[in-house]
Amino acid sequence: MYSDFITKNHKIVLSILLLVTLFLGYFAVHLSVDASAETLLLENDKDLQLTREIHKRYTSSDYLVISFSPNDPMLSEKSLNTIRSLKEALLKVDSVKSVVSILDVPLLESPPRSIKEFIDDIRTLESKDINKTMVQEEFTTSPIYKNNLVSADFKTTGILINLKDDTKYMEFVKARNALLDKQKVEKLTKEESLQLKHIQKEFKEYREVVKDKSHSVIKEVRDIIDMHKDSGQLFLGGVMMVADDMISFVKDDIKTYGISVILIMVLVLWIIFRQLRYVLIPVTVAFSAVVITAGLYTLFGLEVTVISSNFVSMQLIMAISLSIHLVSNYRENYIKNPELSQKEIIAITMEKMVLPMSFVVCSSIVAYMSLISSGILPVMNFGWMMAVASCISFLFAIIFSPAMLMALKKKAPVLTYDKFTKLTLACANAVKAYPKTIYLGSLAVVIFSIVGTTQLIVENSMINYFRDKTEIYQGMKKIDENLGGTTPLEVVVRFPKKQASMEKSSDPSVLDSFEEEFNKQSGEAQYWFTDQKMEEILKIQTFLESMNNVGNVSSLATLLRVGKIIKNGQGLDSFELGILYKALPEEDKNMLLDSYINIENDEARFIIRIKDSSKDLRREELINTIRAGLEKEIGLKESDFDIVGMMVLYNNMLQSLYQTQILTVGETISILGLMFLFLFRSVKIGLIAIVVNIIPIGIVFGIMGVFKIPLDIMNITIAAIAFDMAMNNTVYYYLRFRAELKKDGDYVATMVRSHASVGNPMYYCAGVTVIGFMVLVTSNFVPTIVFGLLTVATIFVAIVADLLLSPLLLITFKAFGTPKTKEL
Repeated sequence: MYSDFITKNHKIVLSILLLVTLFLGYFAVHLSVDASAETLLLENDKDLQLTREIHKRYTSSDYLVISFSPNDPMLSEKSLNTIRSLKEALLKVDSVKSVVSILDVPLLESPPRSIKEFIDDIRTLESKDINKTMVQEEFTTSPIYKNNLVSADFKTTGILINLKDDTKYMEFVKARNALLDKQKVEKLTKEESLQLKHIQKEFKEYREVVKDKSHSVIKEVRDIIDMHKDSGQLFLGGVMMVADDMISFVKDDIKTYGISVILIMVLVLWIIFRQLRYVLIPVTVAFSAVVITAGLYTLFGLEVTVISSNFVSMQLIMAISLSIHLVSNYRENYIKNPELSQKEIIAITMEKMVLPMSFVVCSSIVAYMSLISSGILPVMNFGWMMAVASCISFLFAIIFSPAMLMALKKKAPVLTYDKFTKLTLACANAVKAYPKTIYLGSLAVVIFSIVGTTQLIVENSMINYFRDKTEIYQGMKKIDENLGGTTPLEVVVRFPKKQASMEKSSDPSVLDSFEEEFNKQSGEAQYWFTDQKMEEILKIQTFLESMNNVGNVSSLATLLRVGKIIKNGQGLDSFELGILYKALPEEDKNMLLDSYINIENDEARFIIRIKDSSKDLRREELINTIRAGLEKEIGLKESDFDIVGMMVLYNNMLQSLYQTQILTVGETISILGLMFLFLFRSVKIGLIAIVVNIIPIGIVFGIMGVFKIPLDIMNITIAAIAFDMAMNNTVYYYLRFRAELKKDGDYVATMVRSHASVGNPMYYCAGVTVIGFMVLVTSNFVPTIVFGLLTVATIFVAIVADLLLSPLLLITFKAFGTPKTKEL
């Protein structure tokens, strides 16, 4: 038997395990965390391909945003000097391309001027003889700047930091996407497959460089902000900043709470066992298994994403549970056979425990491998990661534990805690005395779960990932409420390719001064700005702005509205728009026109920012409402427009995950039912096990529904996790129940003996995990808090179901046959 080999060579075994742990520990500290947008997208999503195609046609770059609420009036010299100082310092940051603030944007209405005058002399706040009263009026009323560059109350302004384009990064993306797109329609050649692998490897390595660089840039910008804190309230925002902060939060939580959970588990294990060896073995197994797993992930190039960020916590639960059951069985065997040698007691223990531990690990692997069928890369990777983690935890537990026990001298267990606490006996008595109450309580839990599940919402709010006291939350909230929203959404409308005659300008001065030059330069642009198109753009803009939870909407319509103000209600005609398109300086043209129209493709683009902090925001519903409204109210055909952007892509990911969740839960339950059928040769036992273990899953979804906790990207795998944790104790209990029943055939007596034996490590595991994971509620990262609370709820309900409902069902239905038995 393998235990003989391990106990005989325990010193060699322990030395090898130590070396393996140290070797892989070196790699474990370099485990990469990736919270980029790419980890949250569906690679086969048609909207992703569409978004990439559209973004090729419009100028855009990565950016950061600073919201500034000065202590003094916005246009006071002190506040303007602060903005100048910020801009000067920001432009010195290596990766910053440009900085746009209220100092730099063109003033179109201060005072209102003709198109000729505007183009001849584009004035800004830094120009001479500026009337600040008129400037404030323009900023607070202009469709271009109100609730975009400045807040409606003029107490907050945004400072846009445009970052330099990373051409190397984009070349990697372009080359990789070209091969991936080709792979979807045809089989790649051998050379192309090798090229794709090479590109992906190099791209992954370069992404690490980019992440470090981005982190450095964000740190520099924050240092600059800190130097100006005395001048007012300053917050940093932007998608890149959110991703970087999420990585920092995940890394901090893995490190801080991994250590904290282990320390708390040490304390609880000491209280239970009162002997160092029974604390040392479970904790060493758990810690070493996590280190080895993390090291292997690094070696094989796997990254921790926001979806898999809880793998450390999950593996700690798995490894601690395996070890507690093993050492508890060893203690039980010692008490029964104190005369046996240490080697003999270990052999008995391993003989009894390898089968249930193997089945527990198999059930965990089934639960997590079901995620692989999702077809969603980060979810699939999480499934693989947890399957590997389960195997490593099992192997380390069955190899290290007997070797370590053999290295220690035989010593009688301390039973202080066992004698003091009678929890399992109380549960056994409750099963005998209150069967109807247990059934009614279980029915109430099921009803609660059903009611809660029907109220479950599928949402993904980035701002709600952070506590309201954190700087990132406050910054996002400020931008959301005062500067027009945070989450981007785009509508691109295609017009019929019809040529229209250029209209004559109603402004004679413009016609006289520009017509000759314009006719030389304008080309196709002069025919594009027709009244029909402009009216449709204005109509779409008005419709989009009417949507609830929509913040700022930017498009050509904003310039058209400003033109109407400048021309006293007449509006810019096609000739004047054509002049602006050709004559504006590149920077101003990008801001006012190029971001919103593409003449070559006959497109108009509407950039919408959604208020992510809105409590009643339902992203799927909003997208569908916009789609329906464009068809019914505007009269567009489905083929005339596209709705794209990060909000659509995240929502597609979430909806796909939700649908996958339903399928994988069904698959997992079916497979585990078959596994119970194989192990116990009984359909009845398989059904009872499924019923008992569906309850913890139901309670998780019930709690989420009742307490309005959305099912999102961070907790979408909770069903697989809940089922895994719930099923483990059921396996141990049923195997022990079957063994005990063979002694006298008395179901009630068997239940009491099972509670007194395997029931103890079951609630030890539950207690250690519940107390350990309660520390997660102190995190600043809300998904960590939610995960901790849902884990605690799952484990509590699972242990109650296993110690009350499960034995009652076994007794009621005589699940293991009908030998001699006493009635309840």
